[in-house]
Amino acid sequence: MIINKITAFEVNVPAHPEAIESKGINKPLHKLPVGTKDAWTVQFDELPKLLIKMELSNGVIGWGELYRDHNWKTVDGIANSILGKDINSFTLQSLPFHYCREYDGFECAIWDAYAKAHNLRVVDLLGGPVRKQVKVGAWTGHRMIDEVGDLAKKYSEQGYDCIKFKCDLEDDVVGMCRKVQKAAPTMSVILDPNERWENSGETRKRIHGLQEIGNMLCLEDPIPRWKLNEFSKLRTYGAIPIVLHISLPYIQHGQRIDNVIDALQQDAVDGFNFNCGLADFQRLDHIASVAGLPCWHGSEIDLGILEAMYVHSAAAAKSCTWPSDIFGQLIRSHDLLKEPLNFKPPFVELPEGPGLGIEPDEDSIANYQTKEKTYQL
Repeated sequence: MIINKITAFEVNVPAHPEAIESKGINKPLHKLPVGTKDAWTVQFDELPKLLIKMELSNGVIGWGELYRDHNWKTVDGIANSILGKDINSFTLQSLPFHYCREYDGFECAIWDAYAKAHNLRVVDLLGGPVRKQVKVGAWTGHRMIDEVGDLAKKYSEQGYDCIKFKCDLEDDVVGMCRKVQKAAPTMSVILDPNERWENSGETRKRIHGLQEIGNMLCLEDPIPRWKLNEFSKLRTYGAIPIVLHISLPYIQHGQRIDNVIDALQQDAVDGFNFNCGLADFQRLDHIASVAGLPCWHGSEIDLGILEAMYVHSAAAAKSCTWPSDIFGQLIRSHDLLKEPLNFKPPFVELPEGPGLGIEPDEDSIANYQTKEKTYQL
């Protein structure tokens, strides 16, 4: 099981027209700086993604997908450091290279190859599934309020029972939730200001109106994450659950696993949005499970390989009961899989084949490819 060859395919897969936000709105959602550009200045689908094809000496192929806006120097370093190594010698929960934003994509490929070589599913490496279907929700970026009802109705008719909106201080979120209630009475709402409601005072202005409508599932990161004492006060102010998003790939923001401990110690949250790789998601799930709190699996609006990894993680996680952000098919123009993940809203089925249980479409990869690089013994 020697890693003989690694091929990296850089691709750029655009979103469907107006799938991200309303026409006329320009509020980019990539939260990290890009080169010399500030955070929140580049739309996520303008950024490239990297797919990893890892070939072993026994003929097994493992696939991985990195988060958007990869660093080629880091990719080169990881690929060259593991080339020629036997993956049987790896400790899967702690791979032999330092944690970085590119780590989880390589982890995905290594776990996929390891599971296939042992005729297992990735979920089996996590202890086996606690569920065969993972709850998922609909998603949108910023919307004109007049579009909200039609959008909620469309997704409700497809079978979704929860929709997540990006929002900021400019949005009439009470009006939005009222539109959802009228168009899709059984649909719940997650609001995600991405910390842009600034302080608890601004948040309190909105909570009572939202609470009266009654269709809020939860409120995610309403204010800056470091203000956990204010998170705690918001929990006591109203009945809307308050959620903290912990995304380990946001290394520049200093997000770490121990953020969960901090939040629990301050009674700051009612649940979590976790986004990370396979081993770390299981660590986070174990903490949330012991604390008796729910979570969902976050995303970066990814392609099919990484979303398949998310499904395996969520299927093995007891605490992952809220609708996960696995909705790339709704947003991206292609998932780059031969057979898409099997969505039966409000659920997605756990793939049953070995490894991740998916097969990338190399013809489609070539169609969206912007660069290719090979590392070989």
